[in-house]
This record gives sequence, structure tokens and C-alpha cells, in this order.
Amino acid sequence: MEKEEKSEKKVLYKTGQLDCLSYYNRVFKKKKHFLKKFLNGREVATKIYLPEYRGGDFIVKRGSKETPLYISELLKNDRKKLMSLRKADDLKDVREKLDSRQEKIWHYFVPRRMIEMHYAFNKEKGKYIDRIFIDIDHGGSYTQEDARKVVLELIKEIKKDRDLRDLLDKNIKKKENKGFKIRVLWTGSGFHIYILLNRKLRSSFYKKYFSWGKKTKKSFIEKWAESVSEKTSLRVEAGHERKEEIIVLDTSGTPPGKLARCPYSLNLNDKGKIEGICVPLDDSEVKDPKIVKKLNKLTPEIVSDY
Repeated sequence: MEKEEKSEKKVLYKTGQLDCLSYYNRVFKKKKHFLKKFLNGREVATKIYLPEYRGGDFIVKRGSKETPLYISELLKNDRKKLMSLRKADDLKDVREKLDSRQEKIWHYFVPRRMIEMHYAFNKEKGKYIDRIFIDIDHGGSYTQEDARKVVLELIKEIKKDRDLRDLLDKNIKKKENKGFKIRVLWTGSGFHIYILLNRKLRSSFYKKYFSWGKKTKKSFIEKWAESVSEKTSLRVEAGHERKEEIIVLDTSGTPPGKLARCPYSLNLNDKGKIEGICVPLDDSEVKDPKIVKKLNKLTPEIVSDY
């Protein structure tokens, strides 16, 4: 436990005081190409824990309410200069030394606060989507390992679904990208699956094919939930509300204006303490029966050096 605390302080307290931007900067440096491609023009958001706010709560900084911040702005090579200035007691003491971009970064990543990093999944505004969000929400006695088993079966269902592939390939020219890609993220406490589409589609595509409810025809997520439930012998349903003794496949984070946790973000509990760290996973990692234990041992130091 002492080792973990020292390791955490090494990266989060690099400037001599708590500053989560020191951790995120290390991630930006090592994962630059991945993050630039993955976030792809989507607005960054932060959830900042304030112990003094309503007895301890989060405030959210996001592009729909603030001047938008993008990953390209965070990847600039002046991080050392900015970090040296953040030792100041207050932004007003160094404001004249910052340009507008640096001041905006300061505003989103407030010094001396625990901070999660999120982003606008299908951008803050608009009528189009190019990815589908699926939260594997396990409740009751179901465990993270049960959720992993659901992820494995769900990936199989998605990949073999000819109807989905035909639907997405419809009216696509031969030279254009066809099909879709699947990306799995460990959130720090559970799993998300992203279906990365081959093109932009109207958000009505989500409502028609990936929402749930009383319909004459089952949506993809309802059909997959039924099949995964049957194959895993776990109770799996499509929906939004967390339910006891049910693993819920929730796609409600898909429409424009919804936020998702950014890869490599800290995952904080309601007391502002680190519960885990969000990391992308490849197929072999998801198949590893020991992966949940490994993921739960991740620290800021381990992830920033990975």
C-alpha cells in the first residue's frame, strides 16, 4: 500500500502539490497519436472534484457551456512552461504570462483538484453520429468478471451480425470504408464497448436501431442482449436504469451532447478518491481471465509509464 501511495504521489504531485495535469501530460506525451485519432475533433470535458462544493461534489467543464477545448490544444509542446507556472497560488497571479489556450487549459484542469477527463462522444452539438456507445452496467451480485464475459459474447454477436453490416454498407461505394470497428474500454470499474462506424449517420439511426422499448421490431441492442443472456446464462437486458441482478446494455450515451470517459482518465469515486483508471483493451486482453485483477491494480504511475 505504501508503494502505491508513493507511486501515485510521484506523478500526481510532481510539482510539489496535487496537479492532475502532470499525470495527463505524461499520458498525452506517450499516447499522442492514439488520442489525436480517437478523439478526432471532439470536445474535451473535465469533472473536477471540489471538497468544499455542496459538502463534496463534482463540477463539469465542457464545450457546450465553456469555450471548447480540443485534444490538439492539449498536445502542444509547451507543457513544461505551463506546469512551472501552475505553482502559483492563483491564476490571476500569472495570467499575463499565459496565452488564451494555456488559460483555457488551466480553466479545465484546475490545479490542486482531483480531475476526471471526459469528451463529447459524438460531439457536443449536431444531428450526426459516427460511433455507438454501449455501457455494460452490472448490478447486484454480478461482478466485473461477469461483465467481462458479457463483453466477450457481445463482441461475437456484433461481429457476426450480417444485418448490421449490410445496413452500414448500404449505398457505400466500393472505394469507401465498409463495415465498422469495435473498441473496448475498461472504465476503471467496468466496461464500455464502442462501435466505430464507417461514416457519419443521422442520430435518428441510433433511435431506430439502437434504442429500446416497445417496438414492433427489436433493435440490435435488444436482440444482442437476448442472445448474450442465453449464451452466458446471465440475466442481460437492454435499458438505461441500473437494476439489481441484471446486467444492463445501455446505449443512451450515443446521441450528440453526451459525455464519455476519455481513455487514460482517472476514475474517481464520490469522495474524489481514485477508484481506477480508464484504459483501452485489445481482443487478447479482453479474453484474458486474469485481466480484471490486473486492471484493478493500475495506478497513475503504471499507466503513465505504459
